[in-house]
Amino acid sequence: MNRQAQAAVMFLVGAALLHAGMTDLYLRYVKAGLQPLILAAGAVLIVAALATAWYEWRARTRTKPTQDHAHREPRISWLLVLPLLALILVAPPALGSYSAVRAGTALQQPYGYMKLPKSDPIPLNLVDYAGRAVYDHGRSFGGRSVRITGFVALDKSGAPYLVRMALNCCAADAQPVKVALTGKIPPVLQPDAWLQVTGTYTARVTHDPVNNGPIPYLTVTQAKPIPAPSDPYDESWNN
Repeated sequence: MNRQAQAAVMFLVGAALLHAGMTDLYLRYVKAGLQPLILAAGAVLIVAALATAWYEWRARTRTKPTQDHAHREPRISWLLVLPLLALILVAPPALGSYSAVRAGTALQQPYGYMKLPKSDPIPLNLVDYAGRAVYDHGRSFGGRSVRITGFVALDKSGAPYLVRMALNCCAADAQPVKVALTGKIPPVLQPDAWLQVTGTYTARVTHDPVNNGPIPYLTVTQAKPIPAPSDPYDESWNN
């Protein structure tokens, strides 16, 4: 590409980054803490694109025209812009049940446990519940009920899991953490539907058929559908 085309593509990349960073779109790709870097990168690219276009225009106005014609770049190279337009115009879905049932649970033993609120039910993120249930054997719950949210995934036998995709940096390294459901399970469950589930700890544990990792159970007392959150990933591993 010539410099004008390079400037145009660079401008579009910067605009796409700014668009993603100023909306919830960037949360489909990276963790929330990277938003300032995305916005800064977009701004730098746009300034660089404008500076490139300006210097190229200045150079052309100072150069005497000749009868020679520069070789034109193939127009098909502009197809490289299509992925950028797709990023701007189409929001990709977050990783869901398809990825979850094909990857083993990534539950890790916590280094420690934060003190829980005295409310009943206890509001917890799903990863925290799974870690306390497996490695602390539910002692910190003190017999109280808990409330967690996640999306539904069904294994090959139709057994339901509540899942959150946990990530360290970006969606490319997201891995599922699963909680198996028992008790008052809704009669109809749709994969990828988001649920807020209230229930109680049970010592029952199963193992993931993919990697044999531990999957704790939750005895459901109440479940209700909720809209998908703006940030669908769990970032508690970064805290």
